[in-house]
Amino acid sequence: MADTHVLFVEDDDVIREATQLALERDGFVVTAVPDGLLGLERFRAQRPDIALLDVMVPGLDGVSLCRRIRDESTVPVIMLSARADSIDVVLGLEAGADDYVTKPFDGAVLVARIRAVLRRFGHAGGAAAGGDAPEALGAGGLLRFGDLEVDTEGMEVRKNGEHVALTPTEMRLLLEFSAAPGTVLSRDRLLERVWDYGWGGDTRVVDVHVQRLRGKIGQDRIETVRGFGYKLRG
Repeated sequence: MADTHVLFVEDDDVIREATQLALERDGFVVTAVPDGLLGLERFRAQRPDIALLDVMVPGLDGVSLCRRIRDESTVPVIMLSARADSIDVVLGLEAGADDYVTKPFDGAVLVARIRAVLRRFGHAGGAAAGGDAPEALGAGGLLRFGDLEVDTEGMEVRKNGEHVALTPTEMRLLLEFSAAPGTVLSRDRLLERVWDYGWGGDTRVVDVHVQRLRGKIGQDRIETVRGFGYKLRG
């Protein structure tokens, strides 16, 4: 993680300065700014490795900033929210954020979540490792599910022959489903395998990303099994 560049957008001076120091002590390079418009400017100029965005910042709020970043890049985004039950959490995830952390947060927890996100972005092809070989596996790692094609080597997805743009988190989620088509995967398993949570996490992260994935590959491709989880229709 040495020299990993973090863009941190937070309007509270105390939180911004303390968090910047904590991240720098762990070896991160940090650009910290107090508002969303400046954050977008710095993002475009510096192209950081990951963005930490507080939901409530002036100029351009964190959710809108996340949406602008996602329009231009698949760089990982973690939202910071003061309330775990806030609708802002869901809005941030729907805007394309990969994870969120609730304030107040412990510096060690934030660093752990950043490292977890960076690990899965750096190893997007490993989501299916250790799982059962899919029955739909074809030559060259090509999986076919009706009109959906998943290239597990080239990390590309096509629907009806057209390229489908997925974020790395969405790709890992699809790879997890593709490794076991027809098998029900619980939200806890998906949190562990896709989000690298070795502890209990908020299942809204899974639900929102499944909805985003459905919107790209087809609403009926991933089935909800009430009370258990989700499964990919073969």
